[in-house]
Formats: sequence, structure tokens, C-alpha cells
Amino acid sequence: MDGGSADNSVEIIKRYANKLAYWQSKPDGGQASAIAKGFEMASGSILGWLNSDDLLLPNCLLTVANMFPQDGKTVALAGRCIIIGSSGEPLKVNLPIQRTWAKMLFYGHGLPQMATFWTRNAYELAGGLDISLRFCFDADLFVRLRRIGQIAVSTHYLSAFRLHPNSKTSTMQDIHQIETQLIRERFDKGSFPGISRMFRKIRLFHRVKDRLAWRIDKTRIMRIMASTRTISSSG
Repeated sequence: MDGGSADNSVEIIKRYANKLAYWQSKPDGGQASAIAKGFEMASGSILGWLNSDDLLLPNCLLTVANMFPQDGKTVALAGRCIIIGSSGEPLKVNLPIQRTWAKMLFYGHGLPQMATFWTRNAYELAGGLDISLRFCFDADLFVRLRRIGQIAVSTHYLSAFRLHPNSKTSTMQDIHQIETQLIRERFDKGSFPGISRMFRKIRLFHRVKDRLAWRIDKTRIMRIMASTRTISSSG
């Protein structure tokens, strides 16, 4: 679902057109609107989306399909994510965090969007994406999914997030803060004294966990990224 980009996205899409059920390149109502339309056209029972700068790692979709819990209570599955630089070099990792619904509202959802997948039934029950949001539509969806069911986490590395100066994460922090507060207020969970101090402590704790995982898994991560480059060059 390309919003009429001015780079070579269309040429790349056309190269794989015979492997795609559908594609389009034209101005749209924004990122959330384009993704929501893609979900309307998708036929699978498990959903997820990938932004143009990011990667699904080898065997990601097969792993998700085989590992997705069938207990009737789990609505989503989140795996680990490798943070990569502009040229694809691995920099660090991001581990998914299991949180209650209330803690998601206060401290963030804690899930790598590109490594998180959910059932179509849960998506429809939760009300789908809020296309009025520009940055936090993934957080808003994950909070509503968590409200209706469990979110499982996996130790598998499923995706890679590309960090560069022009990414939304780097350029839209003001909008991120505004929309985060809006999501809290929707559920009557506004800020309270001391939340910033607690958030800093919790964020530091999880950064330490991420760094530890990076040190432990670095050889494995390098091997994964090397296989990803091999697949890309041969594809």
C-alpha cells in the first residue's frame, strides 16, 4: 500500500507483483488509513504490517503461524526485534514486554510493532485502526487488543527496525507525546504525580535487559542478518 512515494518503491513493487495479491501506489488518507485498507483486503486469519524501511527476518511468518497460541485467550504474539542502521548493520535489540492493560497505558505498550501479529477476530472486535492518529495508531491498537485478551511474547527474532534520521521515530516526537496522552484520556487514565520518575526507572530496567540480550545473542544476530542479506541479494 504505497502512498505515491517519490522514490523507487513502485519499481521494486512491480518486480514482485506476480507474488502479491494486490498493490497500489496513489495518494491516500495517511499511513493508518492505507494500512487499514490493506487489512480490509487481506484474507489471512493472522494480521500484521511492515513499514517500508523495516524487514521481516527469515522464517518470520512461518514461525508466527506455528507458534501462535491456540488457547482462545491470546489475541496477539510479539517477538524480538533487531535495531539496524541505515545500511542494515545491527546496532542493538528490542525485546517485547508483557504488560497489563493499565501498565500499557501508563508506561507504553512495550511491543515492537514490526514483530507483533494478532488475530483478525481480535482486530475486528477491538475496532480496527484509528485512522485519525498519525503516530500512535499502533499503540492505540495494542492497548485495545490487550484489553480484550492476552498478548504472548516469543524469544525468536522476527523483524528488524531501521533507525535513521528521517524515520518517524526521529522526527515526530511532539506528535507522539500528544497522541500518547490522548490514548490515556480515552480510557480515563490520565497522568498522575510521580509517573515520569517511575517511567524512567522502568525504561532503564528494560534497556539493561535489551543490552544484555544484545551481548548474549550478538553472534546469533550477526548470523541472522547475514542470512537476510543473502536472501535479499538472491531474491
